Amino acid sequence: MAAMRDPVSRGLTQPLAWRLEQLQRLETLLDEHGEAIAAALAADLGKPPVEAHFELVAVRQELRHSRRQLRRWMAPRRVALDVALKPGRAWVQPEPLGCVLIIGPWNYPAQLCLHPLVSALAAGNTAVIKPSEHAPHTAELLALAVAASFPQEVVQVVSGDGAVAAALLEERFDHILFTGGGRVGRLVMAAAARHLTPVTLELGGKSPAIVLDDADLAVSGRRLAWGKSLNAGQTCIAPDHLLVAASVREPLVQTIAAELTSFYGPDPLASPDLGTIVNQAQYERLEALLEVARSRGQILHGGACDPSRRKIAPTLVAVADGDDPLMQEELFGPLLPVLSVANLEEALAQVRSRPKPLALYLFSRSEAARQQVLAGTSSGSVCFNDVVMQAGATALPFGGVGESGLGRYHGKAGFDTFSHQRSVLSRPFWLDLPVRYPPYAGKLALVKRLLG
Repeated sequence: MAAMRDPVSRGLTQPLAWRLEQLQRLETLLDEHGEAIAAALAADLGKPPVEAHFELVAVRQELRHSRRQLRRWMAPRRVALDVALKPGRAWVQPEPLGCVLIIGPWNYPAQLCLHPLVSALAAGNTAVIKPSEHAPHTAELLALAVAASFPQEVVQVVSGDGAVAAALLEERFDHILFTGGGRVGRLVMAAAARHLTPVTLELGGKSPAIVLDDADLAVSGRRLAWGKSLNAGQTCIAPDHLLVAASVREPLVQTIAAELTSFYGPDPLASPDLGTIVNQAQYERLEALLEVARSRGQILHGGACDPSRRKIAPTLVAVADGDDPLMQEELFGPLLPVLSVANLEEALAQVRSRPKPLALYLFSRSEAARQQVLAGTSSGSVCFNDVVMQAGATALPFGGVGESGLGRYHGKAGFDTFSHQRSVLSRPFWLDLPVRYPPYAGKLALVKRLLG
């Protein structure tokens, strides 16, 4: 840790040239190891090449955006001075925090380790990456690729299980960014508190999608089918459940079902474009929920599963209310509960009855409905008439609120997260008013006139 903090403390990482050099190293890593990363993602999660490319292109887009904007982000920002402090100059100077820890998840194991690394390096930090042990092929490849691309004192990968992560959290980092579930996120935050280390927690939650009766059902159904089945539903901002106007429930279900068939064919378990569930524990959790729905006759479409390959077909499930087993926690799989609502007000009441989600989706042509959603709910992000795509907007901050997360990154927000905004005041010697110094006798009236 001392060796990785040393170049920051000595100011070696401050120059623009150093930061651009590290970003170029990361781009070269993607160029030289991109195909191998895609193969590792296929081995860990059954990701088809296109979805593996989604992970890599997200990092490349962040790199391009950061390189274009970095000089401006780094520039000192002048602020106005109160009259009592004139003459003088005041500004805010972004500076690196030090050595940061990035703890990645298993669902997007390359992107969600390397994407925050862009922000950390752009801000002039060194970084330790702890990839998820549940995506072992990707973790091993990241370790090899980073070691070949970066000096040890700039970026390191530390692989291992939860015990390794716990040991890392005993160290004093200057910032920790964790992506994962709320239970582990609380442990990370508690460990960070011992050193008063600031944290960014990218968590999750039950992100709802509201579909009103004025929506374009053909486009809405296609986008919902894609967003839910992408990465076999193992996406933190995937639509977790549908709140659908009762008058369009049946045609929407039919549209989503037809789109899923067009995506994956009549036997989705045989499709190379449908990913696998990451491990046996996750598969058994989802299969148990599916079995309850099957026993109750709730399955509207799909329902097939294959334990030998850990594959579950995208499945639409009818639910009557929020007490259904599928509505209790984030699903993180290809199961999509469908709940009818009478109107937007009922849908918003459902949203407000749960912890604030990471994402909230509304499908409607109505500007009034959009404003009602924005005014009447809170979520990490909102996307109108689409799903998941907001995460691809490099200039939009990404993060949760409440139980769905703490802090934000992507673009300028990521640079700011990994920077200390240092306040600086500079004053000349030539004016030194005696009114500020003791003895104060006879000075109160003058102080009041000057300062108010």
